Amino acid sequence: MLLVWHVQVLADDKKPVQLAEELAVFQPFLGTWQADFAVPAGKPAMRDISRWERALNGTAVRTLHSINAGMYGGESLIFWDKSKNAVVFYYFTTAGFYTQGTIEVLSPTEFVAFEDVTGNKDGITQVKSTSRFKDGRFTVSTQYLKQGKWTEPEQRTYVRSNETVQFK
Repeated sequence: MLLVWHVQVLADDKKPVQLAEELAVFQPFLGTWQADFAVPAGKPAMRDISRWERALNGTAVRTLHSINAGMYGGESLIFWDKSKNAVVFYYFTTAGFYTQGTIEVLSPTEFVAFEDVTGNKDGITQVKSTSRFKDGRFTVSTQYLKQGKWTEPEQRTYVRSNETVQFK
């Protein structure tokens, strides 16, 4: 009987972890990813390592990321806010600024995030990013409201990675 119970416990450990229904769009994003930024010729390479984790018994998603082994990084907590009837998040950075925002789910594999930025020294006050998951990878297109003008969208594609998020 003990052997049967032990086998069942091991089998249960192999079941995929689920997120709250309101966070289902993030299920395929769980895990570790990397993206190499497009940089001008002669500039150093830039790599973002991002880890998405189920948090708080599936009622939240925690993300951590670092660029170039800790040159810059941040951490987010994404959750369903019942009072706002919306997916919301907070993002804290190693550069000393933070953002708070909402996420609009566009489809089972796509969402757009709207962020208000506090304390950015470069004059960025808002961010808009669209994320799409397709064919085992995801693409993020990001625009910044910087000194009153929206920047051109920057796009990055993330693929699965065995690297680790690093902070200094």
